[in-house]
Amino acid sequence: MQNSSALAPGGAMHRFRNRYGLLLEWVVMFLVIALAVEVTLGIVFRMVGHSLVWYDEVASVLLAWLTFYGSALASVKRAHIGCPEVVDQFPPAVKRVVSILGQILVILFFALLGWVGLTIMPALAGDALVSLPWVPMNFVQSVIPLTSALILVAEVMFLVDLIAERPAAHPPAAVPVSEMQSTE
Repeated sequence: MQNSSALAPGGAMHRFRNRYGLLLEWVVMFLVIALAVEVTLGIVFRMVGHSLVWYDEVASVLLAWLTFYGSALASVKRAHIGCPEVVDQFPPAVKRVVSILGQILVILFFALLGWVGLTIMPALAGDALVSLPWVPMNFVQSVIPLTSALILVAEVMFLVDLIAERPAAHPPAAVPVSEMQSTE
């Protein structure tokens, strides 16, 4: 398959991937700062004897959101934990097929997760956070279908790279065991 100018480094997809990653970095940074501020406020208010009723529940929600959005960012950067040793032992043609099939399975998983996340929304209608009854549970749980869609975008871009036989913009973060240094 030939590289088109849109897929080549500096092409439209490459620029989109970089901007997409930057957007997710900003979202993750915002969530980290929000969580840090919220936890600090909770500690300060508890120390002065006026605990915040909503502190624990909001911290749990922010941590969950940080985890999901951080996973989307890790997908863009190809930074999820992996174990490439087995696949690296295959001949190049088999390695390519196994990589593409594995990527298709990842895409199917996140499509299913997003679909299930959407289908539970009606069941959550009318529910709200216990400590903040004006915050609907649909808003809290919307992180599942939203980040599934964000991850799907990143994983489809990587699948296009695999099919076009181009290296990913961000190589996988996994390091083969044979390259690890002993600390003893």
